[in-house]
Amino acid sequence: MAAAALDHVQLAAPPGSEDALRAYYAGALGMTEVPKPPALAARGGCWFRDGDAHLHLGVEEDFRPARKAHPALRVDGIDAYAARLTAHGADVTWDDTLPGHRRFYTHDPVGNRLEFLEPVAQPDV
Repeated sequence: MAAAALDHVQLAAPPGSEDALRAYYAGALGMTEVPKPPALAARGGCWFRDGDAHLHLGVEEDFRPARKAHPALRVDGIDAYAARLTAHGADVTWDDTLPGHRRFYTHDPVGNRLEFLEPVAQPDV
């Protein structure tokens, strides 16, 4: 038996942070908010998607941001993502240690770590 696909990644968020999350994930990143089913919407949080990438932000009373664990979003046009996030006040930290990729790390407004990466063509050897 094998998994068919990764359905979504869930990150935690503190109670009452939904507006800041919407401003970041929908506003800064341009993701689309997905309506939660009513029974789940009552718990708070919000869901977003962009293409096949689905991120769920769930409310956790004793919230602690994910500082090491993180989703990695593969993007096209990584420089535009970095510029967009910087324009929205997010810090972007470039990391050149992954061969074959350009990538950076940033944090959402509640402190969760996110990675953005874009494959680059490798020179023929």
